[in-house]
Amino acid sequence: MEKIVNRRTRGAIRWATSLGAGLLVAGAVSVIAGGQLPTGMNRDWDDGIKYDRGQNVVPVFEGWVPNPDGTYGLIFGYFNRNWQENIFIPVGPDNKIEPGNIDQGQPTAFTPRRERLKFEITVPKDFGKKEVIWTLTNRGRVEKAYGALVPQEVLSRKMVLAGAGRDFSDDDTGDELSKNEPPVVTVDPVAPVTLPAKATLQVTVTDDGVAPTAYAFGIGRGRNRPVRLSWSTYRGPALASFEPQNSNLQDSKGGKATITASFPIPGTYVIRGTAQDIGSYMTHKDITVVVK
Repeated sequence: MEKIVNRRTRGAIRWATSLGAGLLVAGAVSVIAGGQLPTGMNRDWDDGIKYDRGQNVVPVFEGWVPNPDGTYGLIFGYFNRNWQENIFIPVGPDNKIEPGNIDQGQPTAFTPRRERLKFEITVPKDFGKKEVIWTLTNRGRVEKAYGALVPQEVLSRKMVLAGAGRDFSDDDTGDELSKNEPPVVTVDPVAPVTLPAKATLQVTVTDDGVAPTAYAFGIGRGRNRPVRLSWSTYRGPALASFEPQNSNLQDSKGGKATITASFPIPGTYVIRGTAQDIGSYMTHKDITVVVK
């Protein structure tokens, strides 16, 4: 029963978030899967209340993509059931990947609500019917997402590039005819920071400036929209803050930016820059900053 619940989490979360209610997704799936709640699960998920804080985080298997070299990429996201509370779960017994190394690049900082396509695990050509399991334990709940090469969960790489922050429940997301390539993000090396000092990030984003196919026929808006750059905390003991957090670069082919990152407490942080081009393809760039 547990595997059925977790393999169907993505569809249930899509349904739950579209309603805008603070639902416990695994509970919603259990009704679909068999009509009964798993042992020990309470029913606070269906009381119609939006919780600002006090709820847990659910890992999500988004789907998988075939790679040109014959390997596969298993893609994961998460659902923080709170509307305001950030949750931090360091890599360890409460935030682990199995089998193999428990640290396979998963996030440790979880901002509220649904975050798609946060990280990818590459598995070999002969992966077959094996599974990769991401387990999050918090607020007294153990939640698992099972990554497997299920035919119904296959995605294209362009769907993934275009799908962050979207509901890509159908095959129309990601323009397979587009010649657009994702932006390339480079960041100068960042030295360790001793509080109360801040980190200065020198960022360069380059892009081909190619619009989606529809724009070539005059459909859609924003054909000259500049590349957008945003920042978030991917790992760390607290959230970093950025100035500016969101910015437009010079034009549709990118440009340069200077970003200031501030850290509230010492620790090792991984901060993520995300560049989005005119065709809505996204590229993530992670930078580790040691704060003393």
